Amino acid sequence: MSTPPPIHPPPPPMPPPQAGGVPVPNYMVWAIIVAILGLCFCCGVGAIPGIVGIVFAAKVNGALDRGDFAEAQRSSDAAKLWCWIGTGLVILGVLLSIVSFATGGMAGYMETLQQMQAARGR
Repeated sequence: MSTPPPIHPPPPPMPPPQAGGVPVPNYMVWAIIVAILGLCFCCGVGAIPGIVGIVFAAKVNGALDRGDFAEAQRSSDAAKLWCWIGTGLVILGVLLSIVSFATGGMAGYMETLQQMQAARGR
């Protein structure tokens, strides 16, 4: 009586080869974080670059699966650009929020306006 040979599972699929052996980043996490923070700090305007970054980041993996390395690199570069734009808007929103809170917010602004109008009326 002979024993059957052991059954081994097939090896996991290899990721597609990259052009030049360098992986192409998709920046999806950065784009999602920028979209969420842009919505929080920039009244929705900052979320637009984050959403555009998400769209380009989603194109990277599809292009890599098709073997289109040039398109994957272009989408990666575009996602990175939009993430930087969104990051800049988020930083600007945070700075404006800090200045607004430090100067009394909207109530302080309205008070200053009323004082200026009262000074002109004299």
